[in-house]
Amino acid sequence: MPFTPLLGQPQAIELLTRAVDQNRVAPAYLFVGAPGVGRRLAARGFAELLLAPPNPVHQISKTSLRQRIQQGNHPDLLWVEPTYLHQGKRVSATEATELGIKRKSSPEVRLEQIREVGRFLSRPPLESMRSIVIIENAESMADAAANGLLKTLEEPGRATLILLAPSVESLLPTIVSRCQKIAFQRLDASTLAQVLTQAGHADILQQPDVLALAQGSPGEAIVHWQQLQTIPEELLAAIRQPPTSLRVSLDLARQIAQVLDSETQLWLIDYLQNRYWHQGRSGVLQSLEEARRYLRQYVQPRLVWEVTLAKITDGGGA
Repeated sequence: MPFTPLLGQPQAIELLTRAVDQNRVAPAYLFVGAPGVGRRLAARGFAELLLAPPNPVHQISKTSLRQRIQQGNHPDLLWVEPTYLHQGKRVSATEATELGIKRKSSPEVRLEQIREVGRFLSRPPLESMRSIVIIENAESMADAAANGLLKTLEEPGRATLILLAPSVESLLPTIVSRCQKIAFQRLDASTLAQVLTQAGHADILQQPDVLALAQGSPGEAIVHWQQLQTIPEELLAAIRQPPTSLRVSLDLARQIAQVLDSETQLWLIDYLQNRYWHQGRSGVLQSLEEARRYLRQYVQPRLVWEVTLAKITDGGGA
């Protein structure tokens, strides 16, 4: 079954399956929910249902169809994801990581990508009854791209568009009004444990800090776990509690700035805020939030951490 890998989202599965069974597929859908709760899996499963050839004589095996969708080589499927601009070329977040590109801003779905969507939909589907366009992180579209997509949504032709976004509020109301919304929920503890175990990440269940950060999202749990592995254990052990002296603060600040890249430093702030909150040290959260703001403004990282950890050491809310 196309939705077999998707756990904890029975309502979404029911709505999508019923739409296909009753031949009432909408021109556009908006899959709304936190990152990592299964929106991409649902989009793939829905695409598999929609792209299955109606004529059983020419029907491609379900396994073959699923593989083509996963590999992105089906002629009637266009999968759009946010990109960076690097030396005049668009690169995905995965490609940027592989190339070692320094990322100072978030990737976005660009106007040229939306124009490519229009060109893709201007021709009839080749193998299926309809064409499918899936746009990840639709909230990353700038105004020009969003307005371009709006024109496509008004006349999609023989196509179904699927937008993935964290919330309705993250998109233009005019775009939301043209989509059927499908909500995806965060998972309860039992289902989260089942998903992580099936994915080969049962060890994450022994990390309460990671589970607290994930807030019911298996995808986020895996991302946080991977981030945790990039921090040397000695440094992590030292920073899990507020520094005990100014000298310790300065030494920790030096280590953090030297060892961790900017993205990991921002993640560390989330980790520390969560940990200190559960320790009852809510007064230090504001200092950490200020550190996040300064790091994003590209203030010298060592200076940011020296000031922040000094505040915590001096009892700044501890």
